[in-house]
Parts: sequence; C-alpha cells; structure tokens
Amino acid sequence: MTTKTAERRPAGTIAVPPPPAPPRPGERGRRRLAEQARAYAFLLGGLICFALFSWYPAVRAVVIAFQKYTPGQAPQWVGTANFTHVLHDPEFGAAWRNTLTFTGLALLIGFAVPFVLALVLNELRHAKAFFRVVVYLPVMIPPVVSALLWKWFYDPGAGLADETLRALHLPTSNWTNGADTALVSLVLVATWANLGGTVLIYLAALQSIPGELYEAAELDGANLLQRIRHVTVPQTRFVILMLMLLQVIATMQVFTEPFVITGGGPESATVTVLYLIYKYAFLYNDFGGACALSVMLLVLLGAFSALYLRLTRSGSGEEDA
Repeated sequence: MTTKTAERRPAGTIAVPPPPAPPRPGERGRRRLAEQARAYAFLLGGLICFALFSWYPAVRAVVIAFQKYTPGQAPQWVGTANFTHVLHDPEFGAAWRNTLTFTGLALLIGFAVPFVLALVLNELRHAKAFFRVVVYLPVMIPPVVSALLWKWFYDPGAGLADETLRALHLPTSNWTNGADTALVSLVLVATWANLGGTVLIYLAALQSIPGELYEAAELDGANLLQRIRHVTVPQTRFVILMLMLLQVIATMQVFTEPFVITGGGPESATVTVLYLIYKYAFLYNDFGGACALSVMLLVLLGAFSALYLRLTRSGSGEEDA
C-alpha cells in the first residue's frame, strides 16, 4: 500500500496557481463578439443622434431640391426646376462672389494671425495661462452675442471704432455701412470670434516639436525666421493643412455675421450663399430653392475637399519618397 506525501515548501514562500488554460477557438470568438456588441451599444446613442439630426436632414434636403415643397402640403416632383430658378436669381451671382471673397479674405487675414499669435505665446516665459485665457475668451461668447457687440463697435454714431479714430485724429470709416468695407469688416469679426480655438491647436502642435531640432538649428547659425521656416512649419505642416481645409469649409458657410450685423447689405454687398438659403426658406417660403442652393454648396465643398486631400496626400507622398 503506497502513500502520497505532500511536498514541503520553504517557509515564507507563496504557492503560485497554475496558468489558466487557453480559451477554445469558439469561446474566443464569442468573447470578441460580446466585446464588439458592448462597444456598438455605447455608440448606438451617438449614431441615432447623427442619423436623426444630421444624415436624415441631409438626404431629405437632396430629395426636396427636386420637389416643390410647402409644409403641410404634398410635395410635387419638379425635376431641375428649382436649380434653374435659383440660377436666374439676381442675387445668386452676388452671393457666390461675396462668399468666395469672404473665404479668400479670411484665409489672408484670419489664417496667418492665429499662427503668429501661437508662436508668440509659445515663446512667452511668464503669464502664459493668462494670455491663453485672453486669446480663447472670444470663443466662449455665443456667436450672436459676439456679432451684436461688433455691431455696436462699428456703429457710425457712438461706436468705439470711430470714437477711437477720432481720438487719434484719424479719418473715420463706413465699416459695415459701406459697400466696399462691409465684407472686410465682417472678416475681422469672424477672425476675432474664432481666433482662440485655432491658436490653442497651433500651440499644442508647437509644443510637440522636439527641442533638439531648434537646438541643432541654432548651432548651425539659423536665426528666428529660418528656424520658423525650416523647423516650425515643416513640423506643423499636417496641422496647418487640416486647419486650412476646415477654415475654408467654415468660411464658405458664413451666416451669423451678415445676418446679425448687416442683414445682407448694403446693396447686397454681404449676401452670402448661406444667407441666401435662409432667405429662400424663411422669407420666400421656397424650400425647394433653398435645398437646391444647399446641394450646390454641398457639391462644391465636397469636390474641393476631395481635391484638396488628394493634392496634399500626393504632395506628402512625394516628399516622403
């Protein structure tokens, strides 16, 4: 008769349990499926919101663009009649011209200023947090409130802009009351209102650049402008290109500033495509024409985005090669 004796362990040692057996192939697949189901369950709320408030209205707008649609009545299919009607609108050309001009001025004024401010803030040694809050503060103001503040600022009677020019013994300006200055004045408003977010994104990109690159450039005798050109700009190229694309898309859809400050005037000098869409839908009660304009803007921005991404991708591929 044999007996089993327990193995003796040295004092103070802890028994290590054997490793668990590897899961079977079927069990591994079920576990992965359960994890994916939980992930999609968490995403379901967001997907439903996007479907109801973004994707469905976009598809519905494309359908209404080919219909004569009046709320409360059955829609009638009219084909391309809405597009033909919109194309013959006297304000159609002015709206597109103003929108493209606004976008060009916004790129010229509002694209370089945030980058320069980010460079300045990145070089500060004291009060960094304070100046970042000051720069970001306009973003925290609601867009309509911001536009109303600038409307008072541009007031020709008691507005702060003309009062400052008078105090400096400089000639005053028509600002939003002149056909030649109204659009530029709105660009300044949009630049000020959206400055903070862009500056913070640039700051994050600048702070991710390794300091060794600047040290090597300084050892090679590069001055400040050369360091910006050969180190800062190449290292932040992706961020610059993406922000440029987003800014073009955003400025092509400008609405709040002309709606609140100028009402599209003077002499239709600030009527934009989005403002014309508003007029068709809520002033003319022509939802078919409004959706036709929306589809035109959608196609233009989609084509521009695809071309822009293709060109930037091919350019970066050539540089990598």
